[in-house]
Amino acid sequence: MAIWLTKDSKVIVQGMTGSEGSKHTRRMLAAGTNVVGGVNPRKAGTTVDFDGTELPVFASVADAMKDTGADVTVIFVPPQFTKAAVIEAIDAEIPLAVVITEGVPVHDTAAFWAYNVAKGERTRIIGPNCPGIASPGASNAGIIPADITGSGRIGLVSKSGTLTYQMMYELRDIGFSTCVGIGGDPIIGTTHIDALAAFEADPDTDAIVMIGEIGGDAEERAAEFIKANVSKPVVGYIAGFTAPPGKTMGHAGAIISGSAGTADAKKEALEAVGVKVGKTPTETAKLMREIMSAG
Repeated sequence: MAIWLTKDSKVIVQGMTGSEGSKHTRRMLAAGTNVVGGVNPRKAGTTVDFDGTELPVFASVADAMKDTGADVTVIFVPPQFTKAAVIEAIDAEIPLAVVITEGVPVHDTAAFWAYNVAKGERTRIIGPNCPGIASPGASNAGIIPADITGSGRIGLVSKSGTLTYQMMYELRDIGFSTCVGIGGDPIIGTTHIDALAAFEADPDTDAIVMIGEIGGDAEERAAEFIKANVSKPVVGYIAGFTAPPGKTMGHAGAIISGSAGTADAKKEALEAVGVKVGKTPTETAKLMREIMSAG
């Protein structure tokens, strides 16, 4: 079992005929993902060949779901079109929408997030500005490399794409149930808390790695949630210990304001509820390795 993405997931790609969409559709297929089609209204009714696999192009997410039974969409469209693409997915009530696009205006994200809430949150949104979600050995929806780790019993949730990949590689011999890159924008669909709750409920996940970064209070809120709701061991890493106050570091949400959002404050909040926090990704992996070997 995994969370949100399994071997039975049927994936469509909004923007499959574009350069990024086609490149990563090919990679997802090579990883064993059950990609069943794409969406581009201007090319509806055509097919695209991916190394011998012919995938149909549909006019809308709703049409694709009706014809293929798709339950996951991965969105590779330019930032100016992302809001419309996500709203289309929400209207179709597809269970999972993975928004890879970087540079989506925050007010657009706020608008489609609020729209999803108003519609009853029938669609789980991961992203935007994220690497996606991978359940190694089962399915891969997004841009996470498929060959850097194997399946196992660790759950991973991370704001950073690059640190997602590093942690997967560091613990490749133990393996992961699911790895979720939630993105580092100020407003995102799926949070640390959402993933922590799912991993806590997943019988095939024994321990959790949580990677955060400076800015905001998501990690502090996650610490409160862990204290009240998570019984499985959690290790953490916070990126940005050397970041200067007031300067955005990488992600739009990674900015320290005064004493709020610092790596030290987040580390203290997590350690106060029993989370072991590494000073580096490698040290964090070592902490997880110790937990898994003891268990």
